Amino acid sequence: MAKKKSRAHQVSKGERKSTARKTTLAVKHARSLEWKMENLIKSWSKGLNPWITVNNPNKEETNKRMIRIRTNDYWGYPKPAQLKMRLS
Repeated sequence: MAKKKSRAHQVSKGERKSTARKTTLAVKHARSLEWKMENLIKSWSKGLNPWITVNNPNKEETNKRMIRIRTNDYWGYPKPAQLKMRLS
């Protein structure tokens, strides 16, 4: 006879998602533009450097209408006085 296992319950290996892919995509597409921009501005003001999509200023040179750039390149640094104090 085999020895019984000493665990009380089944432990998941975490191999698969617990929600359907359609559900997660529906939640992602339901986010409003205002919500996305609010989170973008919050992260930028905390000192992070997220990506944003803007209109391409050089439309003649490339075929792309929109380009992705970092917020610090587009908006500048959020807190220059605090960053200077950290560097010195």
